[in-house]
Amino acid sequence: MEKGRDSNPVGTLLAAARKVYKRVYGGEDPKIAVSAPGRVNLIGEHTDYNQGFVLPMAIQMRTVMVGSPREDGIISITTTAEEAEEPKTVQFSVPREGVSLKPEEPHWANYVKGVIQHYQADSLPGFDVVIESNVPIGGGLSSSASLEVAMYTFLQQLSPVDSGQIKALVCQKAEHTFAMMPCGIMDQFISVMGKEGHALLIDCRSLETRLVPLTDPALVVLITNSNVRHTLTGSEYPTRRRQCEEAAKMLGKASLREASMSDLEESKSLLSKEMYRRARHVIGEIERTSRAAEALEAKDYKRFGELMVESHNSLRSVMAILFSTESPERARASPKAMHMHPHTYGAPPCLHACPPRKCPARTHVCETCACTACPRMLGICPPISWVGNI
Repeated sequence: MEKGRDSNPVGTLLAAARKVYKRVYGGEDPKIAVSAPGRVNLIGEHTDYNQGFVLPMAIQMRTVMVGSPREDGIISITTTAEEAEEPKTVQFSVPREGVSLKPEEPHWANYVKGVIQHYQADSLPGFDVVIESNVPIGGGLSSSASLEVAMYTFLQQLSPVDSGQIKALVCQKAEHTFAMMPCGIMDQFISVMGKEGHALLIDCRSLETRLVPLTDPALVVLITNSNVRHTLTGSEYPTRRRQCEEAAKMLGKASLREASMSDLEESKSLLSKEMYRRARHVIGEIERTSRAAEALEAKDYKRFGELMVESHNSLRSVMAILFSTESPERARASPKAMHMHPHTYGAPPCLHACPPRKCPARTHVCETCACTACPRMLGICPPISWVGNI
């Protein structure tokens, strides 16, 4: 085992959560333990809320929850996240007819409150729960979706209801209505439906999914951390979404999924320069994502990497997203990561093909230090789907 690598990160999270639970809630062991993974999107940026295709994969970084039911109708939730606002423990009554939960401070609690409010069980008991996660907040790995899906999974152990698409949609609704973020469906879908050794092609219009194998023993996925914190809750994400929706309307389409490049060029004069650029990225990205899934299935990793680079360049120069808010260090580190090895294909995240003996793990999560191409390993993926009683 490499120095600094946790051979059982889920077990470590579970042990930490149990320790906090016993300290906060009176020394008893929790009766339930669940987890949900974060994700990385290989390709398909800003396409999910435009009803396009996305190609994410679940990662081993995940959110763990441990807890037990209680009989007084009170819910008590404790987070161990250092970045979370105070208070780190919140308490409130189980929602019932005529008495609904509402978003309020602290903000971190709104993600779980939204899931509890929209959970469709006939009845729900009170409970105590502790949240422990190693999904970086603001790292672009969907810590919020991981939190929401873990909360839903915990509630399923108390009062079972439907899973699958409904589970993902309820978690998305929670983020819309309690975190006030108009996110697409990708993050919740992959956290619910991700499978070990696979990416997941999601059609965000029909909600159909297709597993795309990543089981080639010569394949490694490198995920780089720019160390630049990202957030969806500012004004930029809602603005881009609104501009894309307005562009579709001007093209006479229900969404940009229905538009072609020729449609866009014919109506170019009707759109602002910024709106045109962003619509152009989305239309091209939807097509790139579909072709990228086909390339992966054919094990054409070079072609897949070329499509990833096209996506990266479109985001940078056409969508004007990546480098408007990031540091110069990220801009310098990114090209080096793309060329760190002759068999590395694509912009970060990127694919790396190498002999199995040299790369026993198919997927790594890495942190690339600014201005270097030397990754520091943080963990091994893909995830283990896990929920159970202690």
